[in-house]
Amino acid sequence: MKPSFRNIEASRLVLMGAICGDIIGSCYEAHSTKDYNFTLFADKSRFTDDTVCSIGIADALIHDEPFDGRLQYWCRKYPKAGYGGRFRSWIHSDVPEPYNSWGNGSAMRVSAVGAYAGSLVEVLVLARRSAEITHNHPEGIKGAQATALAIFMALRGHSKKDIKSAIEENFGYDLSRRYDDIRPGYGFDVTCQGSVPESIIAFLESYDYESAVRKAVALGGDADTMAAIAGGIAAAFYGEIPLHILDECISRLPYEMRDVINNFNKTLI
Repeated sequence: MKPSFRNIEASRLVLMGAICGDIIGSCYEAHSTKDYNFTLFADKSRFTDDTVCSIGIADALIHDEPFDGRLQYWCRKYPKAGYGGRFRSWIHSDVPEPYNSWGNGSAMRVSAVGAYAGSLVEVLVLARRSAEITHNHPEGIKGAQATALAIFMALRGHSKKDIKSAIEENFGYDLSRRYDDIRPGYGFDVTCQGSVPESIIAFLESYDYESAVRKAVALGGDADTMAAIAGGIAAAFYGEIPLHILDECISRLPYEMRDVINNFNKTLI
């Protein structure tokens, strides 16, 4: 991988890229759609556990604190964001221990790592650390690392071809499948191995931020998480989020989350 400078302006959109994907996909997690032209926002569109966990990881990076402590803090603060059963138990544990998960929760929360890391080694190490506090199964770690690496490379001007090759070579994901071949038979899948490659493919076949998120949601799977994964990568690669999407999503976030996003972006120099 050729060293190159990080696109700072794009890096400051990555966290919101994931959060916007989460909010847009929130209405379609329980009621999936295969319609690419779905309505972007509804009255019930909201941030979910994907956003809360992403904020927790970003907050830990800001203050150089352990990931588990900040993740517990933010998840306890927003207890009704839609956490899975085992993760909910972890949130409230006095001695939180990983539980060998390979779920896509490790990938949905890792976008800040891809924006923050200053080197290839650092992005892989931080992604692993952010995952293994809960998702210490090899597939859980792989999903986080693949997502963070895609963001890291996108911010440094690598082509989609380069990103695809690096993810395939490092993690063994098959990214040569076509989106239109995947979509008809694809269903709800919360595993890293069954949703992270598909989310990356949604990005690879997109032409801007919105199309990446729409493709991720229209797969008809774990819509908010897959849109968060694709959205973080797309924001890094395209260096833009349409203003009507950005403004709508920011308006649906509490002030304290906006504050973390602003403070995190100040660390990206």
